[in-house]
Amino acid sequence: MTEICAGVLIGPQLLDLVDITAPLEVFAQLGLVFLFFLAGLEIAFRAEQERHLRLLLWAFALSLVLAFGAGFGLEAAGLVGSSVLVAIILAATSFGIVVAVLKDVGASRSSLGQLVIACASIADFGTVILLSIFFSHQSSSPESTIVLLLLFGGVVVAVGMLLAGARMSGPLVAAVVRMQRTSAQIGVRIAFLLVVLLVLMAQEFGLEVVLGAFLAGAMLSFLDREEAVRESGLQEKLEGIGFGVFIPIFFVVSGVQLQLDDLFSTVDAAVLVPLTVVALLVVRGTPALIYSRFMTRREAVATGLLQATSLSFIVAASQIGVELGKLEEVEAAGLVAGGVISVLVFPAIAVRMLRPAS
Repeated sequence: MTEICAGVLIGPQLLDLVDITAPLEVFAQLGLVFLFFLAGLEIAFRAEQERHLRLLLWAFALSLVLAFGAGFGLEAAGLVGSSVLVAIILAATSFGIVVAVLKDVGASRSSLGQLVIACASIADFGTVILLSIFFSHQSSSPESTIVLLLLFGGVVVAVGMLLAGARMSGPLVAAVVRMQRTSAQIGVRIAFLLVVLLVLMAQEFGLEVVLGAFLAGAMLSFLDREEAVRESGLQEKLEGIGFGVFIPIFFVVSGVQLQLDDLFSTVDAAVLVPLTVVALLVVRGTPALIYSRFMTRREAVATGLLQATSLSFIVAASQIGVELGKLEEVEAAGLVAGGVISVLVFPAIAVRMLRPAS
């Protein structure tokens, strides 16, 4: 969020110090890829989550129903151009923020924390898939995208089986562990190679590159049952590269491109900001009441607030929508502004509600 504000400050809206050049666009695209890769890497595949999988899927399905209702309502009111894209945007959750808040209150490893992380994981995975199906740059129709998605899924499974087989080789694992401690940094190189491979394959299949990046991170997390990625410090290194270099560039460029001067030029544009905040709360917060059978009502409300926190996916999906002509720049700015407010308000309230219980 700080980077977006910095982009607005140095962009044409205020100081006009930066122009978006081709090199900046390349680095911003790398930041977007890394953002989804790290989101996939944060997904935890644990038995505690699998026991509640059916409940979590029903909750996400309810979110989608509410999201499409909100999207159609906003389109009918003339506030947005694509109800489907807006619905997908509203159904997402900022996974990284959720995990950070749970860590701050010491609840990331608790049953409550694992349930919330699982909810955010399903929302992240589901919305990335839906974004690829309905709003791919290269596909001609959702039906053809689904076929390509299935073919791409076969490639991902094949790569995953290859990596799983490599994990069973004792000498190979020992060599990787040894080289990880040297200047070779083989773990980082393998992670980069996996990201590049799946991103390029996603592009070849006509899918969004963010899907390949997200699945690369999810694959590493799924195969890492012993949490070696985290324990060896590899995840910290990858986060350092992503959040230290590439991801801030993506957010700064996004801030530079925000048309905030048009945001309050009309009543409709100004109204979209609070409506986005309310829609996020309803779409992602309401299904959290289903979890009250596993937690107190206070914890369920806090969970709803965390699920309603969204920004990174809003920025990325809105940018894709503008590029495809599905959203006007002023509409994207309104959605992003609503996401910024959700990040400022919802986690702060959730922390105050969770700390006494923790």
